[in-house]
Amino acid sequence: MSGPGVPVLGRVPIVAGNWKMYYGPTEGREFVESIVGDLVAIPTVEVVLCPPAITIPAVHTVTSATHLQLGAQNMFFEDRGAFTGEISPLMLVGLCTYVILGHSERRTYFGETDALVNRKALAAFVHGLRPIVCVGERLEQRDANLTERVITDQVRAGLLGLPAERLGELVVAYEPIWAIGTGRAATAQDAADVVAIIRALLAEMYGREAAARVRVLYGGSVTATNAGEFAAVPDIDGSLVGGASLKADFIAIVRATAQAKGVG
Repeated sequence: MSGPGVPVLGRVPIVAGNWKMYYGPTEGREFVESIVGDLVAIPTVEVVLCPPAITIPAVHTVTSATHLQLGAQNMFFEDRGAFTGEISPLMLVGLCTYVILGHSERRTYFGETDALVNRKALAAFVHGLRPIVCVGERLEQRDANLTERVITDQVRAGLLGLPAERLGELVVAYEPIWAIGTGRAATAQDAADVVAIIRALLAEMYGREAAARVRVLYGGSVTATNAGEFAAVPDIDGSLVGGASLKADFIAIVRATAQAKGVG
C-alpha cells in the first residue's frame, strides 16, 4: 500500500470524511466504489474515510489496495470486556488507521468528557491507531468570550500524557460548534486564531518541535466552496468533513485542499 504524497511544512495535508450515522455496508461500499478512482488520483492528500463501524469492513474491501485510509468514528478504551455496544481498539486494528475521538456530537449527546477522551486517545496510541481528537466551543461560549478557555481546557485535559515521540501521528480537529447549523459561518481567520491557540498549547505541553509535527484540521460545515480557504491557512492542514463527505462533493474538497497547499 502506497502512502500519500508531498509533505507541506513537514506535514502531509489530510482530509477526513465523517459519515456519521449514514450508509450501511452495501450503500457504503457502492459509494466508495463511485469515488475511489478520483480520490486515488489526488495522492498528495491523505484521505481518511470514517464510516459507521458496521460498514468499515465493506469499505475496506474497496480501499485496501489504495493509499486511502479508514477511520472509526469512536472507540472504547478497554481491549475487551462487558461493555455492551462498545468497540475496542483491538477490533479496529487491521481495518482502520485512524479513530475520531471527542467529536462534539459524542460530547453533547453521550456526555463524553475530556478525561474520557484522554483515556481513549492513550489507548489508541497503545494499539497503533492514530487519534483525531476534536475540540471546539459552543455558541454561548463563543458569545461569552470563553473560546480560549474552553479550547485550553479541552486540549490540556484531552491530550494529557500522550507520547511526545509519537505526536506526528496525532491529528487535532477544531470544530466550532457555533458554526454548525446555526446560520453563523466561521471565517478562515476565526479558524486560524483558534488553531494558533492549539499549537501554542501543544508547544507548551510537548515542546515546539513535537508540536510542529501535529496536523490540525478545521471542521465545521466544510464544503467544496470553502475548503480551499481554510486549507490556505499555513497552520491548518486540511479538514474534517461531515455531510459533504457523503456526496461526490468530497472529491472537490480533497482537490481544493491539494491546490491550496500547492500540491495539487
